[in-house]
Amino acid sequence: MFNMFNHLMGLFSSDIGIDLGTANTLVYVRDRGIVLREPSVVAVQVGTNRVLKVGDDAKRMLGRTPGNIVAVRPMKGGVIADFDFTEAMLRYFIQKVHNRRRMVRPRVVVAVPSGITEVEKRAVKDSALHAGARDVFLIEEPMAAAIGVGLPVQEPAGNMIVDIGGGTTEVALISLAGIVFSRSVRVGGDDMDEALIQYLKREYNLLIGERTAEDIKITIGSAMRINDETTMEVKGRDQVAGLPKTLTISSEEIRAALKDPVSGIVDAIRVTLDRCPPELSADLVDRGMVLAGGGAMLRGLDRLIAENTGLPVHIAEDPLSAVAEGTGVVLHEIDLMRKLAANGEQ
Repeated sequence: MFNMFNHLMGLFSSDIGIDLGTANTLVYVRDRGIVLREPSVVAVQVGTNRVLKVGDDAKRMLGRTPGNIVAVRPMKGGVIADFDFTEAMLRYFIQKVHNRRRMVRPRVVVAVPSGITEVEKRAVKDSALHAGARDVFLIEEPMAAAIGVGLPVQEPAGNMIVDIGGGTTEVALISLAGIVFSRSVRVGGDDMDEALIQYLKREYNLLIGERTAEDIKITIGSAMRINDETTMEVKGRDQVAGLPKTLTISSEEIRAALKDPVSGIVDAIRVTLDRCPPELSADLVDRGMVLAGGGAMLRGLDRLIAENTGLPVHIAEDPLSAVAEGTGVVLHEIDLMRKLAANGEQ
């Protein structure tokens, strides 16, 4: 009887793929494509831990909340930092894409960093199940990204993907639908933002928030010298006087401030190439690598990596959507889903 009920629930559900990121969560619904992309942020009432807002609404509160409300990120470094808030966030997103219908129990594919532990995998699965999923499959993020950008992952040839997210950078070498070698480093877009916050605090005694740092990175950030060097006005609080303050900073300064996190990404790529079997190395000479994730959009990063590796470097057509698109492809191919489920179990 229970199995029949489960089967009927499946008929009324729409399977979904989730790119559960440190900075943003994207949801792909089968036959509809990506229907949701919102920040992985939860606004909580202090003391009660009651979730007030999720996603876009919560991000608008970052750094602007009254004393009794705090905006938190339940994901850190690509893994769950707070189980309850992650579950609340997932439940909200699952219900939102299914128009608030509580009876829907979809099958869910969740993309997870390749370096996470069995305990962390279990936490992701449990969160999704408690949030209303009927079945949960895990797929490693670099594999999802490679599938999402259209790399021929099932061929007996080397494919290299670099997925630069908010909390982690995933570098993987893929052949025959498997990851030959991968490196997951806890360096990503958030570290770039933090580097900018620390630089302005150190050099100018100016305090800025996460959102301002992200704006600076997107507007004038770069990994290599660009032709149109530019400046930007930044507003924050003077650490000494305690008053609002505006100053002008240059793109050269920002590039210098981003040097450490950018170097961490380049080093991870070099280590992966160093571990590459000779036959697959030969494939990469022509194929090169593909950059995905929000960090791939940092100006000049592709040129810097190409200069450091001597390989062709391509940026995905839509870097932010690569992982979510990959979960969508896997949803349509149930056999591939079982083959790629990150821990080899249903």
